[in-house]
Amino acid sequence: MSRHHLRPLFDQVVIKELEPDRMRKSGLVVPPGTSETPPQQGIVLDVGEGVDWWKAAGVEMPVKPGDHVVFPASAGTWVEVDDERLLVCRVVELLGVLEASD
Repeated sequence: MSRHHLRPLFDQVVIKELEPDRMRKSGLVVPPGTSETPPQQGIVLDVGEGVDWWKAAGVEMPVKPGDHVVFPASAGTWVEVDDERLLVCRVVELLGVLEASD
């Protein structure tokens, strides 16, 4: 059986969600069922090429495959490809990129 690759178009990003961690570093446990869903985290698998005007304006895609990103629970659309649940969303829906600090 062949595997499929979901290639995003324009300013779309494909993300594999990381398991949510309800334990904060401070030791605070976020209880399930809280009224506000905490932001989710994932790894960028692929990015689109952007939109036509980006190149003329000197705008580059702000994320790349492998980036660890944070996004709201309401972002994009969930799709299933080869039994894998992936999020496809516009890059502007992302909240940020998690980077290690020294």
